[in-house]
Amino acid sequence: MERRNLLQLGLGIGIGSMLPPQLWAAAPDAPRLLVVFLRGAYDAANLLVPTSSSFYYEARPNIAIGKAAALPLDAHWGLAPAVADSIHPLWLKGQAAFVPFAGSNDTSRSHFETQDHIELGQPDEGSRDFRSGFMNRLAGVLGAGTVTGSRLEAMAFTDQVPLILRGDLPVANQALRELGKPGINAAQAQVIAGMYANTRLHGVVSGGFEVREEVSREMAGEMEAASRGAIATKGFALEARRIARLMRERVTLGFIDVGGWDTHVGEGGATGQLATKLGELGRGLALFADEMGPQWQNTVVVVVSEFGRTFRENGNRGTDHGHGSAYWVLGGGVKGGRVAGEQVEVKAATLFQNRDYPVLNEYRSLLGGLFRRMYGLNDAQLAAVFPGASARDAGLI
Repeated sequence: MERRNLLQLGLGIGIGSMLPPQLWAAAPDAPRLLVVFLRGAYDAANLLVPTSSSFYYEARPNIAIGKAAALPLDAHWGLAPAVADSIHPLWLKGQAAFVPFAGSNDTSRSHFETQDHIELGQPDEGSRDFRSGFMNRLAGVLGAGTVTGSRLEAMAFTDQVPLILRGDLPVANQALRELGKPGINAAQAQVIAGMYANTRLHGVVSGGFEVREEVSREMAGEMEAASRGAIATKGFALEARRIARLMRERVTLGFIDVGGWDTHVGEGGATGQLATKLGELGRGLALFADEMGPQWQNTVVVVVSEFGRTFRENGNRGTDHGHGSAYWVLGGGVKGGRVAGEQVEVKAATLFQNRDYPVLNEYRSLLGGLFRRMYGLNDAQLAAVFPGASARDAGLI
């Protein structure tokens, strides 16, 4: 087996994980970006509730969140009570904003196709290059040192390097929830490192294993404490604290995906299946913000999903694959406490194809405008990240 293939197959780490430990330090004032991808297409209308729309309540007789239950945000929108103790406090502090009618122009309603579309960040028309995700291109632009003045460290908190972070720049990945179950032991690591002896990659490979071992040691005690089964130390909430610990000191560009959002049956409203998931996600994000400490002021968290869901509930008291969604933007320096971006009155006549939220805030334009604000990117740099897109400033930073 070739060395390259062996590394790509090894326990969810690719050559991108092989970063020399001496380079693993982020500038204290460098902007931090965490992208959270909700795979499965979460129902945005039961998170950001269009409380001023009578059509919402007509279209969802069983799963709508009542006006009295929704947390009021402005004259038109309310927030799901499931995040009352997590995201709503950030909103009140001006550290959370929402962008409804957001998403891609892909209308396939296929989870896989639309996820690929968003992660690649490439033009809608033409062939796709599956070797190049938009976060890798962003890391490449920033890593040159012309923007942040220091080396940028990108990391995927996943089993494998996701499409969004694949590309020319080596990127680390580590599924933190599985740190107690290393896929490569010390002997195997030594063998792989030996295969690269006397090559230009020897220092990178051996250094990468040292970084992986160091991260595992740092988190080992926390893993033991979590084994008692308390809900605050399980799932995303536990992983969110670990991510924050790394992003405080080492990682300036991070990615994590959270699954289980495909609510075709028994979605629920103010309580139920979706509300439970939103509550867990919200608590994890609030823990992340808390764990970041003073660094939260330099941090932006963007929560996205491949598409929204049908506006009308289906016969199983759930929702099916839709189009437009709502993105979350959180951070200590975010101009939050508002619902941003282009909007339209929520009624039957404004639905896309008489079934879904329309996409009025195309994700490449929206994120391009955000990145321009965060990093001071010029037009050429933005074009490298999102070819053919026009950045649109929603005033989120």
